[in-house]
Amino acid sequence: MAGSIPASLSDKAASPVAHSASRGSETWRRFRRHRLAVAGAFILSLMCLGVMFGSLLWSVAINDIDFAATLQGPSLAHPFGTDDLGQDLLARMIYGGRISLAVGFAAMIIATLVGVVIGAVAGMSRGIANSFLTWLTDLFLSLPQLPLLLLVIYLFRDRLKAVFGLEGGVFVVIVLVIGGLRWMPVARLVRAQFLSLREKEFVEAARSQGASRWHQVMRHILPNALGPVIVASTIEVSTAIIAESTLSFLGLGFPPDIPTWGRILFDAKDHLEFAPHWALFPGAAIFLTVLSINFVGDGLRDALDPRRII
Repeated sequence: MAGSIPASLSDKAASPVAHSASRGSETWRRFRRHRLAVAGAFILSLMCLGVMFGSLLWSVAINDIDFAATLQGPSLAHPFGTDDLGQDLLARMIYGGRISLAVGFAAMIIATLVGVVIGAVAGMSRGIANSFLTWLTDLFLSLPQLPLLLLVIYLFRDRLKAVFGLEGGVFVVIVLVIGGLRWMPVARLVRAQFLSLREKEFVEAARSQGASRWHQVMRHILPNALGPVIVASTIEVSTAIIAESTLSFLGLGFPPDIPTWGRILFDAKDHLEFAPHWALFPGAAIFLTVLSINFVGDGLRDALDPRRII
């Protein structure tokens, strides 16, 4: 368990910097032993670097139309082929990858922050506050995710477009909706960690010395609960990417001229028989990204769990 070796009661003879370095090196050693996690981290890093800097190496415009090259397969001129307008799919994949990954990580940050705050308050509270937050979490867990996503997007998409612009408004509403509906697993995990850690001897010792509740949380409890939270956060990234791809595939995400991976899949659905490459590459990108993130999450779970000997 993450709280079995409290960070606040580490060997006092060692300096905090040396202790932090030793914990970091031990975590890295455990992570390296997980070969699938290392492979996942390598693939994910390559994909992130590709979407961020790929346009420097492949400078074809995403909206260049060439009707003489419609639905062409992969070639030297178009490594990922072209769509029904002759647009280069590699350029559109690079551009859309930035948006898909940005949505995933931004929604993960929102879900993690909301989940940590609600879970921490519930875990440190007794009585009505704990019961209410637990009931609220269970209520959101019982709601159907996809219909609720569609409803909120229908209600607020046009208003946010007027404030943030077309692309910015859609990005904000998708990130807020996905992040706002994915905090519940993190909240339940944090609450369980806090309920366990707040009864540990090192927290009791801090409480007996007059430490405030804020000091107990920030200094003693939260650092020992971060391991499972980090693992859960990696899963939220892949969940958000799949949710954004689903919305775009349903035609409710970004507009057609903004080629996210899900939107490219949506555009390719009517041409699978004649141009399978059109759907193959964005589908493979989503698959590899989600699989890599899940492998990284598994590796972090093993690396941050002191009970595992790997």
